[in-house]
Amino acid sequence: MNSNIYVAKLGKTVGLKGHLKLHIDSDFPEQFKKDAIFITNRKVKLKVVEYNSNRDIVLFENYENIDLAKKLITQELFATPEQTRENCNLKENEFFWFDLIDCAVYENDLKLGLVKDIHRYPISDYLEIDTDEALVSKDLPQTFLLPHIFDTYIINIDIEKKEIKVKDAYSILENS
Repeated sequence: MNSNIYVAKLGKTVGLKGHLKLHIDSDFPEQFKKDAIFITNRKVKLKVVEYNSNRDIVLFENYENIDLAKKLITQELFATPEQTRENCNLKENEFFWFDLIDCAVYENDLKLGLVKDIHRYPISDYLEIDTDEALVSKDLPQTFLLPHIFDTYIINIDIEKKEIKVKDAYSILENS
């Protein structure tokens, strides 16, 4: 996958030296470290000079005064998948959403479909699955949501093989 990942939005300026409020939309605030590089939705390349995690404010190279920084207000920041893998440490059974997209979902040996998207809800994340054509032809729904909960529904994820082994998902599909 070669598209960049949305990680934050820039807010209003803070002070006179070009600091900006950073509205992080990522599970990995540690990626906003000195010398980290991001691309904005306006294709501006930004290099972090300073980041204050207590106040969520950031200062970028070549934008070190209020007038220059104001040009960046409301812009969105993006990181590449490669940067994300390098700068974000995953724990056991944690995966980047962009690695889960297009994984085949299997219950026993039955292919249920492909992961189309990830939905974030307060209680749990959900995998949106495009149901396999063989099952759709049996009048099952074209898509369904599966809670991304290990041991309850997710048995194993193999990113190399692009496969997710699940249990009790077929009954969710039938009742969707």
